[in-house]
Amino acid sequence: MPRAIPLLAALLLLAAVHPAASRTLEVGPTRSYKLPSEAIRAARDGDRIAIDAGEYFDCAVVSASNLVIEGTAPDGGAVMTDKACQGKALLVTTGHDITLRNLTLTRVRVPDMNGAGIRAEGTNLTVERVKFINNQNGILAAANPQSTIIIRDSEFLRNGHCSPCAHGIYVNALKLLRVEGSKFADTRQAHHIKSRALRTEVIGSDLRDGDTGTASYHIDISNGGSLVVRGTTMQKGPKSENHTAAIMIGAEGVTQPTREITIQDNTMINTGDYQTYMVVNLTATEAMLKGNKLVGKVLPLKGDGVVQ
Repeated sequence: MPRAIPLLAALLLLAAVHPAASRTLEVGPTRSYKLPSEAIRAARDGDRIAIDAGEYFDCAVVSASNLVIEGTAPDGGAVMTDKACQGKALLVTTGHDITLRNLTLTRVRVPDMNGAGIRAEGTNLTVERVKFINNQNGILAAANPQSTIIIRDSEFLRNGHCSPCAHGIYVNALKLLRVEGSKFADTRQAHHIKSRALRTEVIGSDLRDGDTGTASYHIDISNGGSLVVRGTTMQKGPKSENHTAAIMIGAEGVTQPTREITIQDNTMINTGDYQTYMVVNLTATEAMLKGNKLVGKVLPLKGDGVVQ
C-alpha cells in the first residue's frame, strides 16, 4: 500500500498544479477600494487592477509582478496626481512584468527635482495609452541590464526640469527602450528622451518643442548603444535651449557597444532662426540616414555616417 502524502505537501503540490486564479480589483468611489494604492497593496502576482475615471490624490509602490493596472476609461480619465511615494513618483514599480494603461499621471514634484510619473525599478515594464503631464520626469528608470521598457501610444506634455535635469523619459542602463506611436510636446529645458539603454528604438512618434518648449535634445543617447529612429517627426522650436542637434549620440562618453545607428524615413523641422543638425554622432559607428525630410535650417549629419 503506498505511503500517504502528508497533508501540507499535498496542498503545496495542488497549489503548484492549480495556481490561484488572477483577480480583478476594482477602484473607485463606489468600489471596494477607494484609492489605487489600496488595491495595489492588496494585489497578488497576476492580478488586474481596474480604476474608474476620477481624480485620485494618491501614489503607490507596485511590488506585485505580472500585474496589469489600467483605467476603465480609454481616454486617461483615471488621474493620479500631486503625490510621490518614497520621494520618487506617483507609481514606483518594483515588481516585474508590469503593464500600465489608460492612466493620467500628473503634477509630481519632489525636493531633489527628480519626481516622476513612473519610477521603474523592476524588470520589464509596458506602458500603453498613459498621459504624463507637468511632472519633473515623465518616466525615470533605474539601471537594470535585463529589463525592457516598451511605451506605446502615450503622451508626454510639459515635463522636464533643470537643474539637476529631469526629462520626458530618462532611462539608465537597460536592455531595451522602445517608444512607439507616442507624442512629446513642450518639454522644459531637458531632453524629450534620454537613454543609456543598450538599444533604443523610437518608432512612429512625434517629438515637438512647439512655440514655447525649451527642450535640449529630442533624443539623447548619452553613452552610445544601438539606435533606431524610424517614421518619426521631430521639431526644434524657437525657444530650444540647445541648438546643436535633435539627436545626440555619445555626448557623455561611449561606454557601451554601438552596433547600429539607423535614422530612416523621419521628418526633421527647425522653426528657429538658428542652424541645427538632425544627428550628431560622436561614436565610431557609422550612422545610416536614409529617406529623411529636412525642413528649415537643418543639416543632416555631423560625425561618422552615410546620408542617402
